[in-house]
Amino acid sequence: MERLLFGTAGTPLSSKGNDSLSGIEQVRELGLGCMELEFVRGVRMGESTARRVAEVAKELDIRLSVHAPYYINLNAAGEKLAKSRERILDSARIGSICGARSVVIHAGYFQGETRQAVYGKIKKQLIELTEQLKSEDVDITLRVETMGQNSRFGSLDEVLDITEVEGVLPCIDFSHLHARNGKFNSREEFARVLEQVEKKLGREGLDNMHIHVSGIEYSDKGERRHLVFAESDFKYRELAQVFSEHDIKGMVISESPNLEGDALELKREYEGGLR
Repeated sequence: MERLLFGTAGTPLSSKGNDSLSGIEQVRELGLGCMELEFVRGVRMGESTARRVAEVAKELDIRLSVHAPYYINLNAAGEKLAKSRERILDSARIGSICGARSVVIHAGYFQGETRQAVYGKIKKQLIELTEQLKSEDVDITLRVETMGQNSRFGSLDEVLDITEVEGVLPCIDFSHLHARNGKFNSREEFARVLEQVEKKLGREGLDNMHIHVSGIEYSDKGERRHLVFAESDFKYRELAQVFSEHDIKGMVISESPNLEGDALELKREYEGGLR
């Protein structure tokens, strides 16, 4: 990607309608550059709507990504695993028709098992899923997200290591990383995250980032809920500075309760660092 784009997790609050088409139009009106289609409660978009979404996004030059349903656990078995796989595949299929280049997924839970055992199971599932999508000519990247609780697969090391599976890249949620242990909240720590991405994926990793960010409330067990920047301790201004210093490219998605307000605030801080 040629530059760093900022956008919202779903339709902006100021949109005239709640649908994705209205959201894309409002993202453009706000001067933002991307939007994540939120399939988090289920994939309820049909192919005809998806094709229209792709047309409007292309016409308005808005990049799209998809967030797959929350109810996914690739460390499950039986029907739960089958449904998790199908939710990812459906998200990828419809997302691809929309023109999205990435599908963000929550990979799974540890459930008392060792990291090594869970890593192996999730890796196996991701290999099978990417092979299935390839066989269907669905050209989209699965993005495993860093998670805000230690009980879930999604530390920085885990989402970087799992990129050994072809067709899998990370979604770096800086707020989730902060919520895991109260760290990852300084200019130096933000820079180290990007340095780890570059060490694992090379410069091309920094040129194809997918990022989530918001204010966040957390406890010793991790994430509780998302907050607006102004109500949290998250140092988003320093994060924006690090983005500009490392000249990263890709998409930054605001998951703040004030979706477009904080997306625009982060964009302003970032652009200020470029001057």
